[in-house]
Amino acid sequence: MAPVTGSERESAATDIELLRETMRIAIASRAAGNHPFGALLAGPDGQVLLRSGNTFATDKGVGHAEMNVAREAALRFAPEFLADCTLVTSVEPCCMCSGGAYWAGIGRVVFGMTERRLAELTGDNPENLTMDMPCHSVFDAGQRKVEVVVSCPQFPWTSLCPKGDRDGPAEGPPDERAGRSCCC
Repeated sequence: MAPVTGSERESAATDIELLRETMRIAIASRAAGNHPFGALLAGPDGQVLLRSGNTFATDKGVGHAEMNVAREAALRFAPEFLADCTLVTSVEPCCMCSGGAYWAGIGRVVFGMTERRLAELTGDNPENLTMDMPCHSVFDAGQRKVEVVVSCPQFPWTSLCPKGDRDGPAEGPPDERAGRSCCC
């Protein structure tokens, strides 16, 4: 295994801070009567360019935070610029949102919880019928390269849980912590 470089450490630190912001967006989304999901677009320098929470209350099943960001990004920025940008999202983009990010031309995706873990937590909730299709499967089917950064293990999941850490300290992302979620 190659040693971690300073720029990789800096990138990981930026990813973690951006994930924290998506959790704040998710919490605000929930407080506004929507589902607790948040996403943002970071430019090549890590600056936040766009933010969106879930908009289920107005847009129903297609009001996913990631799709909202991808749609706005495609309207505002050229694909050449978006190829160097990052979509950061609290939960892995579903196949619809992955397609939106792909067609917008966003070149990198960072997410917290996996879609599979979300399905375990939500069960057969009719407002969140997840699909067992990881985002990399959607991206791998395309001709454009999209880098996927999965569940940053350094992220302090429980520190952002709106209900607090009821079960004591936990290590690792939600998929590695049976029965606990970061946005309950």
